Amino acid sequence: MYQYVLFDLDGTLTDPAAGIISSLRHALQKMGVDEEDEEKYRLFIGPPLKDSFRTMFTFNEEQVEEAIRLYREHHSVSGLYENKVFPGVREMLEALQAAGKKLYIATTKMTAFAEQILKHFELDKYFTLIIGGNPDGTRTAKKEIIAAILQTIPAEERRSAVMVGDRMFDLIGAKAHGLDTIAVTYGYGTEDELRAENPTYIVHSVAELAALLGVDVS
Repeated sequence: MYQYVLFDLDGTLTDPAAGIISSLRHALQKMGVDEEDEEKYRLFIGPPLKDSFRTMFTFNEEQVEEAIRLYREHHSVSGLYENKVFPGVREMLEALQAAGKKLYIATTKMTAFAEQILKHFELDKYFTLIIGGNPDGTRTAKKEIIAAILQTIPAEERRSAVMVGDRMFDLIGAKAHGLDTIAVTYGYGTEDELRAENPTYIVHSVAELAALLGVDVS
């Protein structure tokens, strides 16, 4: 059974849609972009902001940097807290910690934002380490974030580590390091998207995830 559990944050432990969408609206309105398609905004949940602004709005590099600055301007003040913990997550984390598991956050959010969210919801106490992106735009890929966590786990024990996430980026990043993966379908990735990456396991609820990890929250 897995001893080290790496969790994605957005769409896996918390539902951040309201805050991300409001922060995107703020950024785009400031840049003179009128976008009303909420489904388009939801596609931002998971991948790095830089990649999403490039592909969704065909921004050049200067525009991408400005959009990210404006997004963070709003997100750091209010959007951060327009968020909610999925039902059963708190109980699962408490049970996993009590069972002696080492828990980690691997998110493409900036580390400081992830820490603030987890502290706000009093979830930070369950995690050995919280790793996200850097303010200078480095370490934005999930593969790099997972690598930073794995450096803290003894090499001979990494076989007992698993990555849990709701988007293909989580699975691709984990597979780059030879990790097992658990895809969750209650987040923002479609089941087709997740199955295409051949996860080790796929689960449809927090209770099912907890059971797979060896604890009962039903």
